[in-house]
Amino acid sequence: MTVITFLGAGSVVFTRELLADLLSFDELRGVTLALHDIDPERLETAEAIAHRTAEQLGAHPTILATLDRRRALQNADYVINAIQVGMHAATVRDFEIPAKYGLRQTIGDTLGVGGIFRALRTFPVLKSIADDMRELCPNALLLNYTNPMAMNVAYLAAIAPDLNTVGLCHSVYWTVHDLCELVGVPLEEVDYTGAGVNHQAWLLNWEHHGESLYPKLDALLATDEQLRRRVRMDLYARLGYFPTETSEHSSEYVPWYLHDDAEIERLRIPVGDYLRISEDNLREYARTRADVLAGKPLDLHRDATEYAPQVIHSMETGTLRRIHGNVANHGLISNLPEGYAVEVPCVVDRLGVRPERVGALPPQCAAVNRPFVSVGELTVRAALDGDPRLVRQAAMVDPNTAATLPLDRIWELCDELTAAHGDLLPEALRAS
Repeated sequence: MTVITFLGAGSVVFTRELLADLLSFDELRGVTLALHDIDPERLETAEAIAHRTAEQLGAHPTILATLDRRRALQNADYVINAIQVGMHAATVRDFEIPAKYGLRQTIGDTLGVGGIFRALRTFPVLKSIADDMRELCPNALLLNYTNPMAMNVAYLAAIAPDLNTVGLCHSVYWTVHDLCELVGVPLEEVDYTGAGVNHQAWLLNWEHHGESLYPKLDALLATDEQLRRRVRMDLYARLGYFPTETSEHSSEYVPWYLHDDAEIERLRIPVGDYLRISEDNLREYARTRADVLAGKPLDLHRDATEYAPQVIHSMETGTLRRIHGNVANHGLISNLPEGYAVEVPCVVDRLGVRPERVGALPPQCAAVNRPFVSVGELTVRAALDGDPRLVRQAAMVDPNTAATLPLDRIWELCDELTAAHGDLLPEALRAS
């Protein structure tokens, strides 16, 4: 029987959506679901959601909920990773401390000082997961959803190249979905390819019946002033290829926007937005827990199926699919660094997830990607070498941080964040 393990199952809204997608496939209605979280209450909630979802869909999975990660990983075929080390309290520190220094962030989970420190507190847990998987389920496919995606996948590729790992993110799909709605073309009739790095990939091809849809977008931008007041639209107008992550995310990956009050106003950038999102997530968790414990039915309506259920279904049934995944760059994108994580199209069937070679990105896109990659490479190397100076050097070369703060202040900020996160960070990196 197929065993699917959820790590961080207490991310209950995300778990609910994944379970609804998985159990909607006829071939997956009898799988074993092993749910793990370190928070007993959240694990209890996840287990109740799993039973309620199965009941509503008429599925009959075997459900195991355990605080013991090793038990959850025993004989797993697929491991879905959705952990958040430090939870809401760590997120608050990642925003409030930089804000004291005048450093603005919007989401803070992918790049910048927020992304760097989120990665550093996640890496030790990833190493423990990798060690357990080598022993308990060495042939399992690790499907990572945890951010910072590129740093986490690159770190896993460095410490556990023998594990089968792919990072999954919906940003390419939803970018194309929303653009198709904008230009009035059915998504199912469109062909597209995105490539780059996670949260900063580029829509290289976007075609309807063999014709590029970019001219339709250009025509809209020429006549709609409000549409032009978005970071992604501004980047597209200047670079010629559409970035595959939201304007909120995209604004903090480059040096041009967040340090400038006029640009924040012009492009309507929501500074500090992830604090609101994180608080909303806590409220949504509380509502979901109350509803499921009260016996209320869950809303299982889904506009689209997440990638992990699609991957599992394809590998179990041989159904051919094409997704966009995050894997180590071994000859996939020729003008980005070898070995770091890239986001590329992947074919999926019974043989697994097979990334497609893209070749060279447009030079201007690769040029914007390289500083993004440099921050991640230095962060991964800091953890591998146990070198706290590399943490500061990663922050020094981060585009938004470098555009905002002088070097001494960057160093002081990293010192304060290190002290604030304490033993969530690897011991070797806790020094100033």
